[in-house]
Amino acid sequence: MKAIVVTDRAAGTPGMKLAHRPEPQAAINDVIVQVHASGFVPTELTWPSTWTDRRDRDRTPSIPGHELAGVVTALGYGTTGLSVGQRVFGLADWYRDGTLAEYVAIEARNLAPLPGDVDFTVGASLPISGLTAWQGLFQHGRLQSGQSVLAHGAAGAVGSMVTQLAREAGAYVIGTGRAADRQKALDFGAHQFVDLDNDALQDVGGVDLVFDVIGGDIGKRSAGLIRAGGILVSIVGPAEARPVDGLAVDFVVESDRAQLSEIVQRVRDGRLRTHIGIVSTLEDAVAAFNPTKRRNGKTVIRTRLADARHHADRSADAFAA
Repeated sequence: MKAIVVTDRAAGTPGMKLAHRPEPQAAINDVIVQVHASGFVPTELTWPSTWTDRRDRDRTPSIPGHELAGVVTALGYGTTGLSVGQRVFGLADWYRDGTLAEYVAIEARNLAPLPGDVDFTVGASLPISGLTAWQGLFQHGRLQSGQSVLAHGAAGAVGSMVTQLAREAGAYVIGTGRAADRQKALDFGAHQFVDLDNDALQDVGGVDLVFDVIGGDIGKRSAGLIRAGGILVSIVGPAEARPVDGLAVDFVVESDRAQLSEIVQRVRDGRLRTHIGIVSTLEDAVAAFNPTKRRNGKTVIRTRLADARHHADRSADAFAA
């Protein structure tokens, strides 16, 4: 099968290559999924799990990518809950070959059914950003209606999900980003916007929850904005500064079938919009992940060329309408 592989940890995304790899075999509790669309997070190439297995043994050449949408083609021994021919989406194991390929072996518990009215491209854009936002807000941040949320990177893939889910939950949302991101963040539901290059972050005042996707100096300054009993949630590692009278939590997102189903239902009924930047093919994936200028939104790879053309045609029709 065709797949994107990486072999050199120091090479970054320019080191990605399109190659032929053996098709995966289903282990116990696995399914094989024919990948129709997949997502990739550039920071994956800095994660130890991309390069080694759980016993710290080298596993290169590795196939990156952990988000997928596709169709189940085979079941491993003991696998229950899914069936051959079923449309699915989900989040692959960090320590196994990933989803930038024509097929992937994945534990069934990491997948959820993808409704027939949700495009594969949309399905593949949801797992990491959607689950990260959901778990950060509701599991780790314990968000309640009426609270205030400072959502960094509110126009990005994760930040836009945080903004929408927090607003739907009844929170007052303050989005941050660059000046060019202002309208996008407001369109996603932020009540107000802070330009991190030109506005004073401290003018926001106290908030109940900070969702930090940036870290560094911004993370440190954000800690000082947490009200008593509030929570700083970080997805960029342990907070360098902790709230004086609150909690600091960092976490790694995990797949969860029930949460995936909640997220995709919100997409179906219009309560949640995914933020897709460009859609490319597996053959053009290396170029797509090495853009010459800054891009907003999620890059999604359509593995099946006919599907990619179909999606492009639908997108053009929607734009014309």
